[in-house]
Amino acid sequence: MEAGLADRALRGRLFAGVKEHFWMALLPQPTPFRQLQSDLRTMNRVERLLEGEVPLELWLRNAIGLAADLGAVAVFQRALDHVVRDAAGEPELPDEFLSAEFKEEIVVRDDMVPFEFLYEGFVAGAAVARVTVPPYESGRQLHPSYPHVGTGWLIAPGLLVTNHHVVNARNGIGGGRKRVAEEDLQLQVRNSRSRFDYGADQAETEEATAAGLVAWDEELDYAVLRLTAAQPERMVLRVATAPCETQGNAPQAVNIIQHPKGMPKRVALRNNLVYQADEKNLAYFTDTQGGSSGSPVFTDRWTVVALHRGARRVSDLDYQGRTTAVVNVGTQMSRILSHLREHAPELYEEIMTAQAALPHESEL
Repeated sequence: MEAGLADRALRGRLFAGVKEHFWMALLPQPTPFRQLQSDLRTMNRVERLLEGEVPLELWLRNAIGLAADLGAVAVFQRALDHVVRDAAGEPELPDEFLSAEFKEEIVVRDDMVPFEFLYEGFVAGAAVARVTVPPYESGRQLHPSYPHVGTGWLIAPGLLVTNHHVVNARNGIGGGRKRVAEEDLQLQVRNSRSRFDYGADQAETEEATAAGLVAWDEELDYAVLRLTAAQPERMVLRVATAPCETQGNAPQAVNIIQHPKGMPKRVALRNNLVYQADEKNLAYFTDTQGGSSGSPVFTDRWTVVALHRGARRVSDLDYQGRTTAVVNVGTQMSRILSHLREHAPELYEEIMTAQAALPHESEL
């Protein structure tokens, strides 16, 4: 009551995750206080449902998420600890084992993900390729010069997305990077190679070629390449149409599949929380290195929310007990899609048609 959670408008949110046939059958009461008492009394009598859920455990987890007062959260957490251990039939731990630093089974926040997260990530990784781009100037390949390396991924059959600065294939930062003429830019793209399935140095994998650059923007730092073959056996990546946002006290985690330094495919999914977000940019602590430019930045449901493009310096931040002065940055995919809709409408429709054929997050 003191936490303000007895409000009838919140009752459905408190029962989120509990089978509807259970909580909708609870007897209605004339006042919020009596309703709360009745709900709790019934849940205390029900050990678990046929599907295995413990209603009171789910109710308490939801209460912790809804409560704003730290004192109320502590009360709900103590109750949840008792319910979880009781429902699991856990033996009592000896008193001498416990200390003031003993943590419950959820440490700080629930970082668990569904088991299918692993398989879905493996499937998503098949759409990610290492991209190598040789530099050209005035129609001729520069010598001696090594190809520039980045990461790209499929947004639609035959369409690969990476950074503009990857296909620009010149050294330098920001305004110090030379801008390549469009003729040379197209030459570089046509001579680029996108190597899918590059998961180990020993792997013998084919490299896809590109027919040309079909859309790009320097400010948003994106480029869309049309491959010479559509890679029909590969699932394209699902893209978010709305910007990714920070979620207050529930930080958003973002994962990146990439080819750092041109090495075999790697995935960053630890120490990976979003730091800041606006309509254009997404900043995060997820690890990357040179060669990761152009990588897809995923949610835990493997939807691409941003196109990784680099890092930026910030004031010293305390992140998970360590000090950092660097965060990684990507361009929000929603902003890139808006730019395509305005400047390349036919390409945008091609991409959105392919996206419409993919399962939505809610269907996974």
